[in-house]
Amino acid sequence: MYDPRAIMQHFTDYKANEERLSVEEDLLRMAFHIAAEVMVNVLPPGAERSAGLRKLLEARDCAFRAELDKE
Repeated sequence: MYDPRAIMQHFTDYKANEERLSVEEDLLRMAFHIAAEVMVNVLPPGAERSAGLRKLLEARDCAFRAELDKE
């Protein structure tokens, strides 16, 4: 069975080794982390949940890039 911890680490480790997150970046990080936690805890394990988590991770990366474009 698929272990969701493998992808969940990406929702918690964003920019862990870089500078402190801005307030906006931290809010984005929290929002996507909460969404991922809900998906893992509510949806049954399977290919669709895995695909959804991967797409959520991709969306999170896009949101962070958009935040960087503001600067």
